[in-house]
Amino acid sequence: MSGRIVRAAGTLMLVSLLSSPALAAEPREPFDDRYCTTCHGSDGRGNYGVQAPRLAGMEGWYLIRQLENFRSGVRGTHPQDIEGIAMRPMAAKLDDESIADIVAWVGDWPYVPAEVTIAGDSAAGERLYATCAACHGQRAEGNEALGAPALAGQNDWYLVTQLKNFMAGYRGSHPDDSYGQQMLTMARTLVDEQGVLNVVSYINNLEDR
Repeated sequence: MSGRIVRAAGTLMLVSLLSSPALAAEPREPFDDRYCTTCHGSDGRGNYGVQAPRLAGMEGWYLIRQLENFRSGVRGTHPQDIEGIAMRPMAAKLDDESIADIVAWVGDWPYVPAEVTIAGDSAAGERLYATCAACHGQRAEGNEALGAPALAGQNDWYLVTQLKNFMAGYRGSHPDDSYGQQMLTMARTLVDEQGVLNVVSYINNLEDR
């Protein structure tokens, strides 16, 4: 059984759990830690099993944009975006006030750099990253003015999965996802999986924020 199928099974089980009558009957705050910590970890460091990325230390403006994208269906509706499909029902329940509350709450989690889990040719990745740096910064620190999040310190397995999603058109193909469309085009310059591993390997070597 492939890792993607295993992850799909895990995310479907999680969605089933979160939507169970027992949980639905409980009163909910504007945000509830079941929506975040169950998948993203109690410390917000991410969870490989369900491909939930590190949230601790992530920029608030980027979190807001992604939650709004999930809520509106700009993200998480492609049939092959398994993890995005699992995330969308969580965001669909949120109003603007709830999103603001969640982002403020997540902002209190201490940032801890993610562990390195992938291997690639960092030297080759540096050459590939030259294109990425135009938006994400020389040290992958991100650029709010360009709508580009920080990459340094993010879970490398998550970066790999999302770059593959962009390359395949599973993410970034929605007509209202202008940032995603830009990223889809840029991701395809990596050509193949080895290119993805190489560029993420290089990002792993950059100084964290």
